Amino acid sequence: MLKPVIVTRAEPAGGPLSLELEQLGMPTLRWPAIGIVPADPAQLAQALTRDAFDWIVLTSRHGVAALTDLLPAPPAGVRIAAIGPASAHALRERGWPVDLIGEAGAESLLRAFETADIRGRRILHPTSSRALPALGEGLDRLGAKLVSVEVYRTIPASLDIESCRATIARGDIGAVTFASPSAVIELEHALGSGDFQHLLSIAAAVAIGPTTAHELTVRGLSPVVAAPHTLHGLAVCCHALARGIASAWRDERIHHAARGAERTAKS
Repeated sequence: MLKPVIVTRAEPAGGPLSLELEQLGMPTLRWPAIGIVPADPAQLAQALTRDAFDWIVLTSRHGVAALTDLLPAPPAGVRIAAIGPASAHALRERGWPVDLIGEAGAESLLRAFETADIRGRRILHPTSSRALPALGEGLDRLGAKLVSVEVYRTIPASLDIESCRATIARGDIGAVTFASPSAVIELEHALGSGDFQHLLSIAAAVAIGPTTAHELTVRGLSPVVAAPHTLHGLAVCCHALARGIASAWRDERIHHAARGAERTAKS
């Protein structure tokens, strides 16, 4: 019997990550550390009406949903960039083109923008209340102007802390998944630093990408980073760990093991 995987992202029972894990035969525990609350769409509508933009950058499914709920199609002459395959996939699902993709994190998109002529360009970023400054700072260095508009808020969720601590005490946990830096921050805050560190001493920390992984490494932890940087990649990586395909959590070969587990699961 495979050990349960903790899902910390904001999703209901049967949500996309839980479903991916369960399809691979892995039991899940829902510990949503954060919640997502839509912001007033008037601010985004006002920005689109007031200003002309050359690019729109999307960095999450939530940003994609807020933008495409407001607009049926991209404004004429505006190019679309996405960070991460999940954001790009969400755009394409809604019929939007994607002109530029960064693999994961702001730095990957900034590298992609280095090949484009963006000096003097205005770039709209529909984002969360906890947006990190790296993207704006990097675009400023490239001579572009980023206009960030809050379209959703990330808030702490209410966990049954006593139940969580009882589970940690039993030690029967295979991995803990983190799909955002906020999930790391809020789970540590909810559990307390001691229980948080204890949890991740008995279970693998699996991060969706390098930005989320950074929140774990600054806490002295060595997470496994999913490959690809998607919910599917998170699930497959947990499956590889559970099957003991990788020799250690911190081994770079986990990425190759995860791909092998994916092929096994499909066969």
